[in-house]
Amino acid sequence: MKQIIQDLKSGQTILEEVPVPQVKSGSVLIQTTCTLVSLGTERMLVEFGKANLIEKARQQPDKVKQVLDKIKTDGLQPTLEAIFNKLGQPLPLGYCNVGKVIAVGKGVTDFLVGDRVASNGNHAEYVCVPKNLVAKIPENVSDEEAAFTVIGSIGLQGIRLLNPQLGETIVVIGLGLIGLVTAELLKANGCRVVGVDYDRQKVDLAREKGIIAVNPAQGVDSVKFVEELTESVGADGVLITASTKSNDVIHQACEMSRKRGRIVLIGVVGLDIRRDDFYKKELSFQVSCSYGPGRYDENYEVKGQDYPLPFVRWTEKRNFETILQTISLGGLDVKPLITEKVPLENYLEIYGDMRKQGSIASILKFPTDSEMKTVVTVNTKAFAISKGQIGIIGAGNFTSATVLPALMKAKAHIKYIASAQGLSAKILAKKVGAVNATSDYKEILKDKDVDLVLITTRHNLHAPMILETLRAKKHVFVEKPLCLNEQQLEEITDVYRSTSGLTLTVGFNRRFSSFAIKMKQLMGGGPKNIVATMNAGFIPAEVWVHDLEVGGGRIIGEACHFIDMCSYLTDSRVTAVCMNALGMKPQENVDNASILLRYENGSNAVINYFANGSKSYSKERIEVFAQERILILDNWRKLTGYGIKGFSCMSSGMDKGHKKQFALLNERIKNGGEALIPFESIVNTTRASFACIESLKENRWVDVK
Repeated sequence: MKQIIQDLKSGQTILEEVPVPQVKSGSVLIQTTCTLVSLGTERMLVEFGKANLIEKARQQPDKVKQVLDKIKTDGLQPTLEAIFNKLGQPLPLGYCNVGKVIAVGKGVTDFLVGDRVASNGNHAEYVCVPKNLVAKIPENVSDEEAAFTVIGSIGLQGIRLLNPQLGETIVVIGLGLIGLVTAELLKANGCRVVGVDYDRQKVDLAREKGIIAVNPAQGVDSVKFVEELTESVGADGVLITASTKSNDVIHQACEMSRKRGRIVLIGVVGLDIRRDDFYKKELSFQVSCSYGPGRYDENYEVKGQDYPLPFVRWTEKRNFETILQTISLGGLDVKPLITEKVPLENYLEIYGDMRKQGSIASILKFPTDSEMKTVVTVNTKAFAISKGQIGIIGAGNFTSATVLPALMKAKAHIKYIASAQGLSAKILAKKVGAVNATSDYKEILKDKDVDLVLITTRHNLHAPMILETLRAKKHVFVEKPLCLNEQQLEEITDVYRSTSGLTLTVGFNRRFSSFAIKMKQLMGGGPKNIVATMNAGFIPAEVWVHDLEVGGGRIIGEACHFIDMCSYLTDSRVTAVCMNALGMKPQENVDNASILLRYENGSNAVINYFANGSKSYSKERIEVFAQERILILDNWRKLTGYGIKGFSCMSSGMDKGHKKQFALLNERIKNGGEALIPFESIVNTTRASFACIESLKENRWVDVK
């Protein structure tokens, strides 16, 4: 299928051939008939992509500070690699999609195959969209009219926050696409609406819809106009739908408001507000969040957990349905807003010049006969040898920034890259010269030429994919953690031990760092004391890693790295665990904790996993004490020794072991050899991470079998 993307590095807007996405649980698969191009929002993305690095930095000053902090802790080269990797990940464009349902995911009961629907899907021939971001289209509403659903919902949410009353005077500043729709909805609500814009065409169109509209470019003072219209009372409310860096818009909104008036921002404007503007009139100000309640809530949008209607009357989906109903009943006429209809293959007629005069709403028309390919051939070159071919499941940032560069350096043969939506797989496959991109990872399991399957998905998918891969008689490499619970571990262990000639590797990369290898060599055998500190950094509670069903929490999902590292340095197995966490009430999901590990050979380790530290401090630090000797490793860049004859210091660029790990993995897959990490050690580390949570909940030491 074809999809429009924005390349942030080259600045090009591209029509890319990508695999059709797989329908997921709680979602519907839609064949697109048309989409609406949001000229304001999409123009910002396109122009950002075309900007050079300095201009990009100026547009995102908060990101510049993050870059400077990263340079201090990680060094210049890793930071530059991270930046260019991020810029190398194109953005899918579009969020106003209309089409026909062609497949329904598990758990979806309110849609059937054949339903016409509107959603926030991208400009793509097929889109997979969660059910709470999809709404059925009434029979008397055309696909082109329905394409305004999402845009209309953005304006509607601003109106709901403003809470206008019948007869109130409401000013809409900015009569672009969202502004015109918002003004018409306010008029339908019984308000006296004043529109303000510098574009004569948009002002004229607003007037044709019965909206009082003024153009400051023609000498009209909008503030004085509103004062005269309201007999010096001022507007009851102001909705700002404009897009400008200027701070004057907020000031003017305050000036034209009555005492205790309301201002709601839908667009993007300068927010250097003046206290006196708000103080003297006791004005209220609020920023509207997109389509409505539920936006950016993973439980609502991804997991499909609806808010109960009696308590949250209007959600983003119910706002979608309201816009469609309003169009159906004639309260919103969007047809006059359509200025052009363009076939998908001619997309550059729109994106080639997004500032051309006269454009308000552009409609992209999609073909109805496109193929549903789940595998797209990217590189037709044949491998010189068949042994050692790799299929990768997962095409996220870690795969792009860390896994693929290491595999490329190792000259690995990558036959497939898979991602559920298909686009990221295609982009990465093209970048590294992989043969195929697919949205269906089972294609990898069916291919007899693939020897190793590399899994870098979200944590909840690790266990089922490991089991499928082992049963398909293929070697497995999975990013940490191995799995999320004891039941999964037992099943993996049973299946793995029933196979022969296969290896299972977990991405405990730190043990392959040149620093880790040197530390083990210098310290030798015998019991040791280890203090390992992970300055992990704060992650908001709503991010998936905190979800116990999806990410498993940060101890199981991330601290397992350090458990493995301590086990490697001690050359022993964990026999008991005790964990204490910050705060008065023990809870399963923590990210500020101290873990005590007792080892079979008498070693002890303390792992401090903290999320409340400064980003300017080193992210990782390991101290090892044994036989009157000390080693201190600072952020995988510098190793310092004390009391060690012939060694004082070792330093290099950041080395967390990824390159060595994947080089060894690639070599073993091609030529054979023992497993990179003994399976028993992987199981012990996994059980120790589970024991951490059990210890916290039960407030005791927990033995590890």
